This record gives sequence, C-alpha cells and structure tokens, in this order.
Amino acid sequence: MAESLDLHLEFDPDAGFPGRSLEAALRDSIRAGRLRAGSRLPGSRSLATDLGLARGTVVQAYAQLVAEGWLVSAPGSGTRVAEVPHDPPSSRVKPHPSAASAQVIELRPGIPDLGSFPRTAWASSVRRALATASHDELDYTEPTGLPGLRAAVAGYLARTRGVRCDPDAVVITAGFTQGLSLLARALHGRGVRAIATENPGLARHRMVLRAAGLAVTPLTVGAGGADPDEATGQAALLTPAHQHPTGVVLAPRHRYQLIAWAREHDAFLIEDDYDGEFRYDQRPVGAMQALAPERIVYAGSTSKSLAPGVRLGWFVVPEPLRRDLTAAIREAGAGVSAISQLAMADLLAHGDYDRHIRRMRLSYRRRRAELADRLAEVTATPLEGIAAGMHALLPMASAAEERRLIQAGRRQGLHLTGLHSNDYWHDPADERQAAALILGYAAPPSHAWAAALTRLCQLVHQSRR
Repeated sequence: MAESLDLHLEFDPDAGFPGRSLEAALRDSIRAGRLRAGSRLPGSRSLATDLGLARGTVVQAYAQLVAEGWLVSAPGSGTRVAEVPHDPPSSRVKPHPSAASAQVIELRPGIPDLGSFPRTAWASSVRRALATASHDELDYTEPTGLPGLRAAVAGYLARTRGVRCDPDAVVITAGFTQGLSLLARALHGRGVRAIATENPGLARHRMVLRAAGLAVTPLTVGAGGADPDEATGQAALLTPAHQHPTGVVLAPRHRYQLIAWAREHDAFLIEDDYDGEFRYDQRPVGAMQALAPERIVYAGSTSKSLAPGVRLGWFVVPEPLRRDLTAAIREAGAGVSAISQLAMADLLAHGDYDRHIRRMRLSYRRRRAELADRLAEVTATPLEGIAAGMHALLPMASAAEERRLIQAGRRQGLHLTGLHSNDYWHDPADERQAAALILGYAAPPSHAWAAALTRLCQLVHQSRR
C-alpha cells in the first residue's frame, strides 16, 4: 500500500549530498507539521523513483531519521512519522492566557447542539444511498436538485409546515444564505432593485442582498412583527414564524397586509422559516406561504435542525421565478453534492429526520424552561420572545449595559452576543434602539449545559446587584 503514496517535499535532487538533502527536507516537513505523527511514508522504491534517486539513498535517509527518532519503522507496517513536537506556523493565533484556563462556553444564537447530530442515522443513509444510487444520479444533475430529494422535501414540508407545493417548485441549495444570494441575483435580473428586510435582522442577509445589486430598506419589527406600512421596493425578506432575533410571531393582520402589498405591487415575499419546527408552548405556526404560494418564496435548511456543516437547504419557488433562479444557479455553478442529496432523501424516507426533530424539540424545550426559571432567580427581567427556536432575549437597559455584560462574559468564558454587538440594526450607531442579550441555549453540548447555565446566572446576578 505504501508504494503508491504521494509525498510533496521541498527537495532539490541536484544539490550536493542528495541523501542529506532528503533527510533535511523530511525533518522540515515533520517539524512544520506538514507530515503529522502517524503519517505513512512512501516505500523506498516508490520515493526513489519519484525523486530520481537511487533506492539505497532513500533507505539510508529513512534509517538515519529512524535513528534520530523522527521516524519509526516496523516490519509489516512500513515507515511512519514518530510522535515528535513540531513548530506551529507563525500565523497561528495564540490563545489569551485567561482563555487557556477555562473552556469557552458558546451561547450565541443560531447554533444547534452539534453533539446531538444523528451520526449513526446519517451514516446509514449515506451507505444506503451509495448502494442504490444510479449512474445518472452521480452524473451532473439538474441545477434545481435531484428529483428524489425534491419530492421528499415537498412531502415533508406539506406534512409538517403546511406548505403548498409540488416537487417541481422545490429548489435544493447549499444552505439558506447561498440560496438567498442566488435568488437575489434572479430578482435583480427581473428588474427588482430594492428589497425590505426586518429591523432588527441579520446583517449577513443585508450584505448578501446588496452584493446582488439590491438596495435594502428597513421594516421595523414591533410586537406584531414586521410593520407592513413600511414595505417598499419589489420584495421583502421575513421570518414570520419566529422573528430573528426578537422572537415575535408575525401577526395574522400583518401577514394579510404584506400579501396584499405584494399582490398590488407585483412583489415577492421571501419566508425564511429557519427554525419553524421548534415551537414549545403550542403547535408550530404554519408556513405563511400557504396563504399566497404565487407570491411567497418559502425557504428552509438543515442548519438549525441538523448542523450548519451539512450545507443543505430548500426553496419553494413560485412558477414565475423558477426559470430565473435556475439560470442563476447554472451561471454560478452552484449545484449541491449528489451524495448529500441522496443521503438527505433517505433520512427523510426512513423517518430518521422526523425522529431527530422530535428528540431535539424536547431537549430545547427543556433547556428554555430551565433558562427562564434560573434567570428568574437572579433578575426581575423576564425573557422575551415566544417559547420557540434556539434563542431567547434578556432585555438590557442600554447598549452600554449590553456591551458590558458581553465583555464580562468573555472574561468568564462565556461567548455572548447582543442586539448591538452583531449589527442587527440597519443603523448600528443608533443607541436609542432596544438592547438585549440574545441567549442561544442550544449550542452547549449536553454535558456542559448545567455549567453554562450556572455561569450565565452568576454573570447576570453580579451585573444586576
């Protein structure tokens, strides 16, 4: 096996004493970490051929490095890199001394419990998908996605979120942000020049929309969600089921007003249903898309339900937009891995995705209740936002207090964020806007949740004394 391994060395075969040059090149690669401990080296015959050296020269170089402790050699297992310290790259960031003594606890919003990723079920789906995949499915596929996954997603969304669609309306993307970028390009190609987004809302989404050539205008978020009276342009991006970051639900009256606006102005609404499956005080609110499927683009992904690294999303697209979006995907070469699509389709077909959602819903419901109960012991300020998703808001008196708690949390090993610390507002400099900590309670792994909660409550208690 070792005979066929490739190895890159910074080695000049024409230099004098080629054996010593080879030894030096191998030492440098090990010391710099390019050859890691346990890495198997090519056989002496193979490396000699690759480098244009006599085999005896390579054998002697290996023997010298084994004697020095850089390499280990054993019959039947070839020659491998020994466990030796290596010099870290100069660009590597050294941890702050205070951070080395305690593990940082992640409490930012939008991050699921990655330790609960259904690894066994996903691996089983990948194996079944590879065993049954046709040659055509492994070839270049349609830009909108594999038919099997589109059909599975259409059925799942109709069953769980009340979305009105058929498989032809589903477009598979590499997550929501990539899909939003492509959709924005498609809208721009149709003549759309301005889009309204929620205020507060994710700055990353505004950046993506502007990069596509769209002007972004604010929709003020109040107790009933985005204000329809502020809708301008020819499109609007919304999070109706659980507004991010405030956690409110778009009121029925506002839904109907926004749909009426879209119909009157030949505009489109983009429904980002980023965590719609997770509602704890009642059944999840159905997708807004069902009220006007000809005007609403429904979007979801696996970034909150499984893990951001899966890089899978889906857009349910009204017929007038499908051709433009397909063209944008073709131009960008933005297809999604066929293996991932086949595995996701299998996960849905076998019910493993539903089982995982139910399991995480119970876990996150319990965590949110514990968060509310423990904070109630140290502060009179209740959490804001409905009992849903993976985050809740703890209001602050001012942006200055918000920043102060975030900085104090950093010193105590808590990674926190707030309404003013992450550019949620269209005008981040406006200190008059509401301030709050946005507490993501899903990210800590199960074994670290109790410690995270205790440390957070201690921080809040010290701040409010």
